[in-house]
Amino acid sequence: MELHELWKSALGDIELQVSKANFKTWLQNTALSDKRGGVVTVSVPNSFTKEWLENKYHKFILRALRNLDSEIKDVAYEIVQNAGKDETKDKKAIEKELLARKQLEFVELNVDSETNLNPRYTFENFIVGSFNDLAHAASLAVATNLGKHYNPLFIYGGVGLGKTHLIQAIGNKIKKENPNKKIKYVTSERFASEFLNAVKLGSMRPRDMDDFKRRWREFDLLILDDIQFFSGKEKTQEEFFHIFNALYDAGKQIVLSSDRPPKSIQTLEERLRSRLEGGMVADISYPDLETRIVILKSKAAEKSFTAPDDVFEYVAQNVKKNIREYTNFRKTERNV
Repeated sequence: MELHELWKSALGDIELQVSKANFKTWLQNTALSDKRGGVVTVSVPNSFTKEWLENKYHKFILRALRNLDSEIKDVAYEIVQNAGKDETKDKKAIEKELLARKQLEFVELNVDSETNLNPRYTFENFIVGSFNDLAHAASLAVATNLGKHYNPLFIYGGVGLGKTHLIQAIGNKIKKENPNKKIKYVTSERFASEFLNAVKLGSMRPRDMDDFKRRWREFDLLILDDIQFFSGKEKTQEEFFHIFNALYDAGKQIVLSSDRPPKSIQTLEERLRSRLEGGMVADISYPDLETRIVILKSKAAEKSFTAPDDVFEYVAQNVKKNIREYTNFRKTERNV
C-alpha cells in the first residue's frame, strides 16, 4: 500500500474515534512521508501540532496504522513547512482556533457561563475504583473543606481517565452547597490566551492588565485544567505564580490537573513546580476490566442505550485506557 493510501485509510479510522473539531485541528493537515525499518514518519506543519500528536494521539495513530500494516512498530513525527493543505497556520492561529472551538463546546454543552462548569460532572456519577480512589477521596475532602485541606490539589493521569470530570465535580458541589462562592474552571490554553490579550491591551490601556490581575485573584476556587501546556510559556508561568500566591495567602482553594506529575513537566519554573507540589498530588491510573464494564454501563444508561452484557464486555476488553472511547456504542454494536 502506498504511503498516501495508507495514511488516508488510517485517518479514516482515527476520525471515527475523535471529535470532528479535534480531527480538523490536529490531523487534517498532516501526511505520511516515510516508512522504513518498521517506523513510519508523519509530517506535521508546526511544533505545536507535533507536540499534540505525540502526547495526545500517538496511540490512536499507531493502532490505526498497525491495523493496516502489521510490520509497523512505531510512529515518528517531523515538522515539514508544507505538510498538509494549510501551510500558513502557525501555533498562535491553532491556539486561537482551539479556544474558539472550546468556547463553542461550552455553549453546546449548556456549560455555566460564569463558572465554565459542566453540570453533568458530579461526584454522584463519577465511578470510583482502585485506580482513582485516592484522587476521588482528596477531591471530596477539598469540596468539603475548601481551602483547608490539600491546597493545592494536583491530579494527573492519561487522556480520558476522568481528571476533568473529577475536578469539575469539586466546583459543582461547592456551587450547589455554597452558591455565593466565586468559582472558575478554565483550561490552561484559555488562561494563557486571556493573559496574552491582557498584555497586548495593557500596552495601550494599563487598566486592562490591572483588571486581569484583580479578576483572577477574586475567586474562592480556581480550577485549572491541563497545566502542562504552561510548559515553555515563561511570562504566563510568572503571572500564574503571582496569582497562585495571592489566592493561597488568602486561604482560597486551587485545583489543578495535568497529564503528568509536576516534576515531569518540562521547562516549568522551579518556584512554580515547588508550589504545585506543595499540597496533595494524586494520580489516576487505568481502570481494571470490572471497573471498565461498570463505567461503560453507566455511560450507556446516561444515553438511554441498552445492549447485551457480552457487548459491554467486548468493548471493555478492547478499550483499556481512554474512557472517552467507551461511548462509541453504535460503532461497537455494528462490529460485534
